[in-house]
Amino acid sequence: MNQTLKRAFSGAIYVAIMWFGTSYSDLSRTILFSLITIISTYEMWKLRKGKKITFHFFYVWTLMLVLLLEVEIILFIFILTWTFDTFAYLVGVKLGKHKIMPSVSPKKSWEGFVGGFIFTLIAAYLSHSYFGFSSLRDPLIISAILPFTATLGDFIESHFKREAGVKDSGNFIPGHGGMLDRMDAFMITIPAIYLLKNLL
Repeated sequence: MNQTLKRAFSGAIYVAIMWFGTSYSDLSRTILFSLITIISTYEMWKLRKGKKITFHFFYVWTLMLVLLLEVEIILFIFILTWTFDTFAYLVGVKLGKHKIMPSVSPKKSWEGFVGGFIFTLIAAYLSHSYFGFSSLRDPLIISAILPFTATLGDFIESHFKREAGVKDSGNFIPGHGGMLDRMDAFMITIPAIYLLKNLL
């Protein structure tokens, strides 16, 4: 199968499972994120095999904070994260010249980050009422913070992979790599939004 088609197909299945598993019921959300956390923990263990482990597992287990957030906020985070990732990639491919941290993640550029940031704000504006927000304040704050937390999560996982000398954390999702490769943007975002929600 063409690599692009395979990536698109498996990506669509991943999005559908994430959306349905999160929104169907509290039980399905608990099962989904428990499985994701178990798989991610195994992949992290493989990355750190023979190396010192400090906060690495804690970094993965923060995902379970998702169970303390309302479903609408989780789905909103999904939409914004996928929007940021998509447009940061597209803008970066077309315009990216100034790399953010080439020694860790050589493809990520400031141009891509700014493009993803702008489209994330737009997505928040267009979708905030659908997810039950009564005003623009909270969704715009979340959308302004999320590109930074998503990028930080990606850089942290990329650093772990470079230390392990591998391109992907695994091959769980065809064309996308391992579970950690798909969830890295959420590793910092979810605890950050959880803390932000309680502060707001």
